[in-house]
Amino acid sequence: MKAQIDAMAQHLDQLAVQAAEVDRRRGEAKAPLFATPLFHCKGKLLTPCVNEAQGLLAVMRRDHQQGVLTDARATHICETLLAQITALQRELATQPLRKQEQARRGPRRQSIGELYQDLAKHQDWERRLADKLRDANASVEMASSPAVRQQHQKQVLALEQRLARCTKARERIETTITYREKR
Repeated sequence: MKAQIDAMAQHLDQLAVQAAEVDRRRGEAKAPLFATPLFHCKGKLLTPCVNEAQGLLAVMRRDHQQGVLTDARATHICETLLAQITALQRELATQPLRKQEQARRGPRRQSIGELYQDLAKHQDWERRLADKLRDANASVEMASSPAVRQQHQKQVLALEQRLARCTKARERIETTITYREKR
């Protein structure tokens, strides 16, 4: 029994290292990763789930050392640990597939509220760029020398290009909002 417990402990230690790496890379999931009967921690990260399994194994090891581990309890703990380890291995093994699926799906779709916030930002940027453009055009008219005039004209050109990009982005957001509200 001790050899089996040690083998499970070693396997859980390896899972802990892999889980920590995945958690660091991926971050917290939006919902618990596993069903409540399997893991009570309702973890949105893998590491707390591995910790729970290690805790269950520690209980089994302690009970075995104290001589109070019954066959029924050992069977129950082993079945639970096996289910937890299998679930953790499956989750770790599917990480590359999830990454590919997410890449295929593209970026997260914004909510209507987020789109309206983006629209407000772009409208503010557009207004500020138009004000800067007006000031830059006035500077061209008041330029004292051809060299200064040329420098101000470059500024005007850059501001016109930025304003055009901003307007295009605003229009794209407005189109998206209109399309989403009709659906």
